[in-house]
Amino acid sequence: MLRKLCEYADRVDDLPPAMYKKVPVPWLVDLDEDGRLLGFVSTSSGKKKDRGKEFVVPHPGARTSGIKANLLADKAEYTLGVYKDGSSPERQRAFTTLVEECLNATREPSIAVVAKFLKDLKNGSIDIPKEIAANQWVTFRVNDQLVTDLPSIRSFWLRYNLPQGDSKTECIICGDLCQPANPHPVNIKGVPGGQTSGIALVSANSGAFESYGLERSLIAPTCQSCAERYAMAINTLIEQEETHYRIGPLVYLFWTKKGTFSPVSFFRTADPEEVKNLLMSAKRGREYTALDKDAFYATALSASGGRLVVRQWLETTVGDVRTKIARWFKLQNIVESSGEEGRPIALFPLSASLYHEPNRDMNPNVPRLLLDVALQGGPLPDWLLFQAVKRNRAEQRVTRPRAALIKMVICAKRQTEGDDGMERLDPENRNPAYLCGRLLAELEAVQRAVMPDVNTTIVDRFFGTASSAPAAVFGRLLRGTQSHLSKLRKTKPGTYQALQERLEEIQAHLTEFPKVLKLEQQGLFALGYYHQRAADRAAARAHKQSLDKTIKDPK
Repeated sequence: MLRKLCEYADRVDDLPPAMYKKVPVPWLVDLDEDGRLLGFVSTSSGKKKDRGKEFVVPHPGARTSGIKANLLADKAEYTLGVYKDGSSPERQRAFTTLVEECLNATREPSIAVVAKFLKDLKNGSIDIPKEIAANQWVTFRVNDQLVTDLPSIRSFWLRYNLPQGDSKTECIICGDLCQPANPHPVNIKGVPGGQTSGIALVSANSGAFESYGLERSLIAPTCQSCAERYAMAINTLIEQEETHYRIGPLVYLFWTKKGTFSPVSFFRTADPEEVKNLLMSAKRGREYTALDKDAFYATALSASGGRLVVRQWLETTVGDVRTKIARWFKLQNIVESSGEEGRPIALFPLSASLYHEPNRDMNPNVPRLLLDVALQGGPLPDWLLFQAVKRNRAEQRVTRPRAALIKMVICAKRQTEGDDGMERLDPENRNPAYLCGRLLAELEAVQRAVMPDVNTTIVDRFFGTASSAPAAVFGRLLRGTQSHLSKLRKTKPGTYQALQERLEEIQAHLTEFPKVLKLEQQGLFALGYYHQRAADRAAARAHKQSLDKTIKDPK
């Protein structure tokens, strides 16, 4: 994985130079070539969330609670001695010492100008604006040029940070003989639950994590260049919208060896047109593009204290991932509750359908598992079906995302992914559980036809029992429906005829009501109920359109 990340880093056009990174720098110290102060320039608009303009500046590597100065760009407590309560001037002394060391090594005139400014600052001849806070970054500009951009400064900073020592070993990534980086120079930011200052992928701070006497990051010896590149690649993937997807405590990263394919939009928004093109391509069995043979990589990361944890690693091809995602959308395809053609469902609403308050209660394993199946194929576990069935009973209804999830579990297990995969009402399905679900939908339709403004329907009262123990309740429901049918026969004969025919068609294939429905049967009950309601609504809409057309055009 680290090798693939380093390869990706080589493709990033605007990747910062070695030991440099992009940082919001709200203050610039403007100097002329003689070292005179021209002013303190703010790069921020002053708004609360505006942290200042981003610049590519040197970075200090992994900085802990100790004192460690950064070269020519750092927090004001280092660069200008703007101290917080209780801070000591040692930070500014460390910063000044590093600037002098850089000047001695490079003999760069611009650095001499900065050194003169720092000397004047120490003598108290320079007033610092009160607006500059101790934790805000400050860097220097001489004759309108950032001193950190000078090639000699970049070369010095790289040499300065190269690991020192004689115990060379083979880098686990590139294989070159090197003095391993210790610690790895770049922290990884943006991982859910991780420290804001960043976390490390490779480190060991106790004997339980050490191997062969190797401590800290030496447990996985990595050269300075590779250690920096893999971490910058991860940070870049996390920053870009199209290459990462956050799910609870996890962040998934996606990239390819050569191309730019990303599945993020499929999971984040499930755009109908994009999904349609994907499904059509898969159905025709033709190649998508030459990109299909490109290598595709995905990893799931989480935080554990100050460390990064790799939860998953996938290495396959773009074509294989496209095929798996197409399967995932075919599995979830189900008619809209209105009876119209179903639209694809994004990952979050699919997962959220299992919870009353998903933002508070959602188990992160649910979206993680769905995403894993979308990328790698395979079945979905029965506990997802259990959660969906339990939520149906709690709410006394079946929502479309939940119906889609039930269908996914059942169809993936049966390897049914085509047009026969229960997308809509199946009149040929003779499964007693499916028929019981259809029957409940029709009994509710009878009740609503007689009592259109009813607040509590038979479904609101009996869905839980009907979906788990049909024999205990359907006899009672059928007897109660007879009075409603009698009223309809007198007041709405056309409606009566349609409902009566549908009731007879369903009951003709039910020899008896099951006493108990097992888990998968309860899922089929929910699908039968959902399918029948959707079909009824589609039929009602078609009937109304037919009447409207007859009124407009009597001929």
